[in-house]
Amino acid sequence: MTFKGLRWWVVSLVALATVINYIDRQSLNVLWPTAFAELFPDMSFDEHKEIYATVSLVFILSYAFGQAIFGKIFDWIGTRMGFVLSIGVWSLATAAHAFARGLLSFSIFRGLLGVAEAGNWPGATKANAEWFPTKERALAQGIFNSGAAIGGIISIPLIGFLAVFLSWQMIFVVIGLIGLLWLVPWLIIVKGPPSSHSWLSAEEKDYILSGQENQDVDGDGNPDDGYNPSTMEILSRKESWGIIIASAAIDPIWWLFVFWIPSYLIEVYQMDVKGIAIYGWVPYVGAMFGAWFGGLLAQNRLSSGWSVNATRKLTITLGCMIMLPALLAMANPGNPTIAVLIMAVILFGFQTAIGNVQTLPSDFFGGKSVGTLAGFAGMAAKLGAAGLSTYLIPWLTTGGNYTPAFVVGAALAIIAMASVWILCGNIAPLKPRAARAA
Repeated sequence: MTFKGLRWWVVSLVALATVINYIDRQSLNVLWPTAFAELFPDMSFDEHKEIYATVSLVFILSYAFGQAIFGKIFDWIGTRMGFVLSIGVWSLATAAHAFARGLLSFSIFRGLLGVAEAGNWPGATKANAEWFPTKERALAQGIFNSGAAIGGIISIPLIGFLAVFLSWQMIFVVIGLIGLLWLVPWLIIVKGPPSSHSWLSAEEKDYILSGQENQDVDGDGNPDDGYNPSTMEILSRKESWGIIIASAAIDPIWWLFVFWIPSYLIEVYQMDVKGIAIYGWVPYVGAMFGAWFGGLLAQNRLSSGWSVNATRKLTITLGCMIMLPALLAMANPGNPTIAVLIMAVILFGFQTAIGNVQTLPSDFFGGKSVGTLAGFAGMAAKLGAAGLSTYLIPWLTTGGNYTPAFVVGAALAIIAMASVWILCGNIAPLKPRAARAA
C-alpha cells in the first residue's frame, strides 16, 4: 500500500502537535490570575506576578536545556519515537498542574513540561529535513510554525471559554489528555523515515531524497548520508554560531508576546479574563499568516532559480524589517484594538523570518546532525527568552510601562539579521574540512 503525499501528512501531524504544545503552555499564562488568587489569597497582584515570573523562568530554563537534550535524543532514537517520548511526557506534566498547591509544585510540573515540550522544535526541524527536499523545507517549517500561531489563536479563547464551565484544575487535565490522543495517528502514520517507509511511493521517495542538497556530501548527484560531523566539529563552525546567535536574538521577541500579552492587556487596559479572550488571540492570526508567507516566499524564490543563500537571507531580512517599525510603534498604540493589530504585524514578521532561520541547520548539515544543531540553537533561543521575557520584563515594565521591552525587541531583530549575514556566509551544504581543503 502506498500513500500519496505522505510527507504532507507527516508535517501536518507535527503542526498539530505544535497546536497542542501551545495550548498546553498558554494555559497557565491565562489561568494564573485565577489560580494564584485561589492559592495565595493573602498576596497582592504584584506578588502574584512575581510568582508567575518565577514559575515562567523555571519553564523557560527547563525548555532551554531540554532543547539540547532532545536534539541529541532525536538524532539517537529517530523522529518517530522522539516525538512519542516528548509529547507523552509533556501531556502528563500538563495534567499534573491540576495537583499543584504552591510555588514548589508549580515549578516542578512547569519544569517537566518545559523539558518535554522542548523536543518539538528540534524534532520538527529533523522531521522536515528527513521528509522534504531543500526547496520545500521552508514551507514545511512554515506549516509547523503556523501550528504555534494556531495554538495561540485557539488557546486563549478556548481556555477562557472552558474557565466559564470548569475549574482551573480540570482545564489542565482536559488539555493534557488531548496530547495523549495525538499519539495514536502519529504511531500509525509515521512508521519510519522516508528511506524505509512502506507506505511511501517510489516516486515520492525519489523526489524527497534526490532534492536534499545537503545529503550529497561527495557531490556525485546521488543522495548519501551527507555531512554529519561530531558535536564538537559542529560547534567549531562559524555557520553554526550564526544560527545559534540568530536564534538567541530573534526567539525572545516571540516569547515576549507569548508570556506577556495577557498581562499587558491587564495592566495597560485593565482587562479581565473575558477581555483577554476577546483580544488576546488577534496577534496570533498575524503569526499564522506570517508562517505561511515566509514558507511560500522561500519556495517561490527557490523554484524561480534563486540560490538557497539568497532566498534565506531575503526572507529573514524581510521578516526582521517588518518587525522593527512595528515594535517601536508599540510605545504608544493608543487603544487595545490598535495594540493587538500592531502585535499581529510583529508576529507576522517574526514568523516570516523564523521558519527560514530554523531551516538553516538542514541547509548546512546532513540529517543525522540536524537535531543536534537545532537543539543547541533552541537552547540558546530559550536562554535568550529567559533573560528577556522572564527576568527583565517584570523589571522593565514596572508601573505598566512596556515601551523599554519593545525597544529591546527591536534591537534583537537587528542582531538576528547581522548574525545571519556575517556569520552564516554562503548558505549552502558544508563539506568536511579535509574535503574542503582538498
